[in-house]
Amino acid sequence: MAKVDSVFKAIFMCFALLALLFSVCSAENVKINVQSVTSIAKTDDNFICATLDWWPSTKCDYNQCPWGLAGLLNLDLNNTILANAIKAFDSMRIRIGGSLQDQILYNVGKAVTKCPHFKKRDGGLFGFSKGCLTMDRWDEINNLMNKTGALVTFGLNALFGRTNLTNDGLYGGDWDLRNARDLMNYTASKGYKIESYELGNELCGSGVSARIEAEQYGKDMISLKQLITEIYPDPDTRPKLLGPGGFYDEKWFKTFLQVSGPNVVDGLTHHIYNLGPGVDPTLINKLQDPYFLDQIAQTHEDVHTSIKSFGPWANAWVGEAGGAYNSGGKDISHTFVNGFWYLDQLGMTSTFDHKVFCRQSLIGGNYGLLNTTSFIPNPDYYGSLLWHRLMGNNVLKTTQFGSPFLRAYSHCSKQKVIYPLIALSFCPPRK
Repeated sequence: MAKVDSVFKAIFMCFALLALLFSVCSAENVKINVQSVTSIAKTDDNFICATLDWWPSTKCDYNQCPWGLAGLLNLDLNNTILANAIKAFDSMRIRIGGSLQDQILYNVGKAVTKCPHFKKRDGGLFGFSKGCLTMDRWDEINNLMNKTGALVTFGLNALFGRTNLTNDGLYGGDWDLRNARDLMNYTASKGYKIESYELGNELCGSGVSARIEAEQYGKDMISLKQLITEIYPDPDTRPKLLGPGGFYDEKWFKTFLQVSGPNVVDGLTHHIYNLGPGVDPTLINKLQDPYFLDQIAQTHEDVHTSIKSFGPWANAWVGEAGGAYNSGGKDISHTFVNGFWYLDQLGMTSTFDHKVFCRQSLIGGNYGLLNTTSFIPNPDYYGSLLWHRLMGNNVLKTTQFGSPFLRAYSHCSKQKVIYPLIALSFCPPRK
């Protein structure tokens, strides 16, 4: 049952995204209340986002190598299914970045003299040497993005010119922006549209394979903002600036926002892998446990609070979310059951005023929205497409009175006439 505030007397329509998510449970009366007088949060018009990553085919986890030729340097950019999958969104957000982005050199200008290929290397970040993006490949990537109408976020190499100071991966020194400047000048000269730039990947807090102190990162972001303003003088077409693109650490995020100061950072990006490692044998149980999934809500609230307190000029983004890390769970992360996590995350982050949610990945690993070899869409692709087409950016307060195994989220529709509702039903375990 659904009850909508009588003020609007609007037609209420209930859309159960991926209707089969409603498992056969014991019958129970449930009341869902949607307060439509005011919205509690607002997402971006292009809330749905997916990532393209740099991983080479030799990226392996748990004796499996699920990336194949899905990495940016190997991906078949002329594949019709890939292009149509992006086109279906009209203006899908694509984040180009990932773990290896801070080892990518751009083969343009004078700052880089060699163009190496990724190779397995002991002691290298994530077990790899540096890699290189040629301008021919950059042209091909941008041609795909332009013809499909994608909104592109590009993650820049934040370790360029820095020195590794300690055994625990702390890098120091100012960021050398010369290679980024050359790439951005080339990009602007070709007329390629970049919606936003992001500096570094998972370098905040304790980092993952490398880290940068918050004070230094804040100073580097000021320099990058100045560079973007210089290369893109028209504020109407100027790309946004995003960061830090890593896991939330309250003290680090606070310091970074205070050092960078007002109107430098447009989007505060944080990453979510709340399901643990993809090899976890209990992964499928976590996906269907609402009590476990509830725990990540605190992180979303903390990020929202940090912005209100220290950076009200910025917006919260989930810059990368794959559910289970290390390429996701084999035979799980690309299947129907993963929708319990994914759709719940879309609804939950919206209520905490997050503007964008970037799914790892569009293609690649076990969590791709498209199959790595056939490019055929997986179930979560259709869930994201339904969200994009139905759910408007005004988030409504929605409460349900009944089972804790039911989730309900509602937004004003994009047509401003109906109120789409997402409802997820988790069957409680049988006794």
